[in-house]
Amino acid sequence: MGALTDRRKRLSSDHCLLPSFPPSAPAPPPPPSKKPKLAPLPSLAAVPPSPPSHLPAASPSSSPCSSSHLPHGYRHRRFPPTPPSSRLQRPIHGPHRVIRAFRLGPPRPHSRTSCLFPSPPPPPPQSLGLEQYVELVNSVSHQPPPIPSTDAPRVVEVIAVEDGEERKDEEEEQEEEEVVKGTVVVRRVPLYRELYEASSRLRDDRLRTLEFEVRLAEKGRLRLDEVLPQFTPKKEVSEPFVPLTNEDEDVVDHALGGHNRRERLVVHGSSNIVITREILQCLNEKEWLNDEVINLYLELLKERELREPSKFLKCHFFSTFLYKRLIAGRYDYKAVRRWTTKRKLGYGLIECDKIFVPIHKEVHWCLAVINIKDKKFQYLDSLGSMDMKALRILARYLVDEVKDKSGQQINALSWKQEGVQNLPLQENGWDCGMFMLKYIDFYSRDMDLIFGQKHMRYFRRRTAKEVLNLRAE
Repeated sequence: MGALTDRRKRLSSDHCLLPSFPPSAPAPPPPPSKKPKLAPLPSLAAVPPSPPSHLPAASPSSSPCSSSHLPHGYRHRRFPPTPPSSRLQRPIHGPHRVIRAFRLGPPRPHSRTSCLFPSPPPPPPQSLGLEQYVELVNSVSHQPPPIPSTDAPRVVEVIAVEDGEERKDEEEEQEEEEVVKGTVVVRRVPLYRELYEASSRLRDDRLRTLEFEVRLAEKGRLRLDEVLPQFTPKKEVSEPFVPLTNEDEDVVDHALGGHNRRERLVVHGSSNIVITREILQCLNEKEWLNDEVINLYLELLKERELREPSKFLKCHFFSTFLYKRLIAGRYDYKAVRRWTTKRKLGYGLIECDKIFVPIHKEVHWCLAVINIKDKKFQYLDSLGSMDMKALRILARYLVDEVKDKSGQQINALSWKQEGVQNLPLQENGWDCGMFMLKYIDFYSRDMDLIFGQKHMRYFRRRTAKEVLNLRAE
């Protein structure tokens, strides 16, 4: 017990000398045993200690391990404390338990020792100095920082923030952009400023609108709906595409969807054309237009021209029966000679700008135009075909008509005969008649053909409305 006590004293003195040394963990309790836990030190076992002078000497017959002859104060201590001068100089080291944790100390002895027959002293343990111990603990608790690779190129971003007054001349010479030189990125303008300017450019229109509304709110005298048309003028709707009102939609729905098919809806007095619900229902979707609706609509177009002559071209609209009678069997001008008397029309055909001739080919409607203004014959087919024979027949008809009515001789056979380029074409098998009527409508307005298949449903309902009102718009 004396050796263990001296060791504890030495360790405590070491801790006092070196306060930075980490405290050792408490030693585990010794296992229960009847024999002495520690063997006597070899250096001390060779020289038997002498008892103090004030104690009685032990008899030779006494056992060395017996403690009955010792005073009460020395019962639990085998040897007296060693004088300070005889202490062994040992290096500072950590507790043996910690050393065994790192597998640096000797293993625990498995052989049992006796105070009478002490075991040979174990080899001196490998002692760690203070620096080695601290380095060992730091290597376990703190991983070393990764060493950057020297192979990968290093990109350095240099941000230069300059004052406007000092660098004003340099900013005018150099653009405020990123300049890449090797692996170094030099920014003449901070990144946050670039992002702010980019976002402000994206929201420029919104910001201007917001500033305008703020000014209106501050003044409090102008209404927003009165001022906005100055900046966003209202788009004018072209006359051929004026939408129907709710009242017109109801009238058209009732006329096209009624059950009494023989009911007379309208009667045109000058042409004596009667339109019943059965006839008008050809303007429903996926239906073919009949002669009655086409001829009545052409009569309404003529009345529109007479009503507003300055707004429309001077035109003549032949009915769907002219071309049939003209080529019935063979070309016969006399069959249609009385259709165009000046007393009946009030004008001569040569005085018109354009003459429209509907042509029906069994199940398909086409249009021929005698363009007197431009001296040419035009053919319009919503399927994109061309009929030069029909244009030559109409050229011969015009020569005979002018000669019969005015006695003049014109060389209409030498006029240009062509098909209209960029013609709107149908995309189904039932809208050819509506395409033909809209060719006539737009040409009489002296307008380009700016419609297509998507407008056909609207044109059908608008034509039904105009027929029911007996007024083309």
